[in-house]
Amino acid sequence: MIAAAVILPVDFDTEGLEDSKLLSPKQRDVQFERIREAAVAVAVARAMPGRIDHRGLHRTNKLLLRRALRDLPVEPEFVLNDGFPIGRLPVPSLAVRKGDVVCASVAAASVVAKVTRDRMMDRYHRRFPDYGFDTNRGYGTRAHWVALDRFGPTPIHRRSFKGVGDGGSGRRGTYSPGEGWRKP
Repeated sequence: MIAAAVILPVDFDTEGLEDSKLLSPKQRDVQFERIREAAVAVAVARAMPGRIDHRGLHRTNKLLLRRALRDLPVEPEFVLNDGFPIGRLPVPSLAVRKGDVVCASVAAASVVAKVTRDRMMDRYHRRFPDYGFDTNRGYGTRAHWVALDRFGPTPIHRRSFKGVGDGGSGRRGTYSPGEGWRKP
């Protein structure tokens, strides 16, 4: 899981900046570079699957958002975030429904998080090519579930996700670093 925090300058040109889900990969890359070059501050936080399995998705998301804000090299005066209140922040904040659609800084954080995550998934694809991480970006496509059934989960899969860690649909085999895949 990836979270990002971005402080944009007042005069930032928002042309073409939208919710990351509304942009093509190429458009996201262009906006990512623009944001990185012009932003007053950018911070990214990530959590590995074990943390998400242990704490849960929502709690981990809030933790990452707090961490990204804490890691900004400039303290914000006010925080806008997408969707739900974060709580326990050192500055005032407001949760904005569909924030990545209506607020430039939230959209910018969305782009930074998604591009960072997609690049991470590309690296995971090179390590685990059978799962199609370069195209499914970690979402449960049919081909991805077929790979899970055939090879079992990798170290980057969340075991708490239904059907991944519980043997849900007959998954078999395990992956060990240095040893590769082993069938039962």
